[in-house]
Amino acid sequence: MTHLSLADLAGYMRQLGEGALITLELFLVSFALAFALGVLIGIVTLSRSRLVQAVWRVYASVFMGVPSLLVIFLTFYGGSAMLAAMFGEFGARIDVSPFGAGVTAFTIVYAAYIAELMRGAIDNLPRGQFEGARALAIPPVVMWGKVILPQVMRLALPGLVNVWSFMLKETPLVSLAGLQDLVAAAKISAGATKEPFIFFIATAFVFIAFSAVSFKLATWLEIRLDRGQRREAAGGSPPGAAA
Repeated sequence: MTHLSLADLAGYMRQLGEGALITLELFLVSFALAFALGVLIGIVTLSRSRLVQAVWRVYASVFMGVPSLLVIFLTFYGGSAMLAAMFGEFGARIDVSPFGAGVTAFTIVYAAYIAELMRGAIDNLPRGQFEGARALAIPPVVMWGKVILPQVMRLALPGLVNVWSFMLKETPLVSLAGLQDLVAAAKISAGATKEPFIFFIATAFVFIAFSAVSFKLATWLEIRLDRGQRREAAGGSPPGAAA
């Protein structure tokens, strides 16, 4: 039986809640930036330029092969030095916070995976989609935003859900750089109360809840992105088509 009073337990659980909000904020900001950067890189690397392809191969090889934790440490401990080297002549001193290091590291690492997903999805689109858009003189920005990317998202969604899940499970790594996130709060509470089972089980349930909401969101997105495909399948052959 636990020796904690209800008041003490409520206080520690409030700390877990605050840590959960930090974890969620870190995850959502990192994924949004990684997604935007990954889509941009995926489009840019469609270029046949040897320089672009060489840079992409180096970038993908490095950040797909190096553990995220190492990138977090390099960003956290080396980020201030790099920023000082770039902006030191202006007399500015910029310290990298654990949160900033985590966002930067996850953005750089997972943008590589998302870019690879986008490249594969774009390659699987029929060439007629591009040719038809060009024949109609659709501006490139409109073509990508209204014609190509919605179809790419439908093809890439399963892979993006996997990236989402992996990043969510890796967010506690930033606690090793000093971020007071959910796992750090659970560790502090467990150490102070000598009741690790309570707080780590509670932390596990929070991540399970995050995952459950994520899968609900993924299902909703899949249904939304498949609307046109389902209407086409339900409609069958167009009138006048040969039997």
